[in-house]
Amino acid sequence: MELRQLRYFVTVAEELHFGRAAERLMIGQPAVSQQIRRLERELKVELFDRTPRTVRLTVAGEAFLPAARSVLAAEDAARSVAAQLVTGRSGVLRIGTVTGLGDRLDQLFDDFARHAPDVRVELVSLPVRERFARLADGRLDAAFVRGAQPEGHSAPEIVRHLLWEEELVAAVPARHPLADRASVSLADLAGLPLCLTERHHHPSLVDLVLDGCHRAGFTPVAGPATSSLQDALAAIGSGTPMWTVVYDGNARRVQVPRVAFVPFAAPGLRLPVELAVRAGASSPLLDLVVTALRSGPDQQ
Repeated sequence: MELRQLRYFVTVAEELHFGRAAERLMIGQPAVSQQIRRLERELKVELFDRTPRTVRLTVAGEAFLPAARSVLAAEDAARSVAAQLVTGRSGVLRIGTVTGLGDRLDQLFDDFARHAPDVRVELVSLPVRERFARLADGRLDAAFVRGAQPEGHSAPEIVRHLLWEEELVAAVPARHPLADRASVSLADLAGLPLCLTERHHHPSLVDLVLDGCHRAGFTPVAGPATSSLQDALAAIGSGTPMWTVVYDGNARRVQVPRVAFVPFAAPGLRLPVELAVRAGASSPLLDLVVTALRSGPDQQ
């Protein structure tokens, strides 16, 4: 089924005359008739009763007309929003981002290249509090969020759409015995210091890992303080027995020869990844973002 077939069908339904519909569409009447026939064959129903003097909708055509109009209205809305972005905002859709999204971002850019080629997606890397602040005041159109809303940040005007659940893997020294395992449990890591970011940087991640350790029956020994994932991996790669957690999307992309990434045994550790938008800020372009990311190549 093609959009032009729906457009031809709606035009004929409004004119109830193939010749007038063809004039309105500025194409030849045979082309209109041919495409309507193809649409009917695909739907396996007759949409029009045709006689030499009259054209009228069948019962099936009457039922199909509102759905066809709805599809065309959605297409028009998508084109309108894209045009507004191009003319009013230099064609930029600004999204606050997080690390470790991996191939899903490639999927997002590919979808926009196909469906909204005039719109440029601009990714802005910011701490989670700043993401929420800029989203609330309109400097961002949307923002990726992992885990709970920042403490002390009330934003009832923000709506969050669940995209997927992000798997975490353990990072250990490549020469450690655990590096050769197909999977590890948290209890297997109890004897190693945990190298983890400070809680105020990412409370959802820290709480998830520490709660998991407590459920496994131990309180992890604190490893050296690091300010970034790169620092943590460098410390682990030095060979000193310690561990940290890494998003699976990051683990697939980074190459650290002296660090091994090992999946957690079931049930594993996961954080929800959501797209946050302002309440009422629905648009075909934001719908495209959600659809692209939910159907991305890394979907769990």
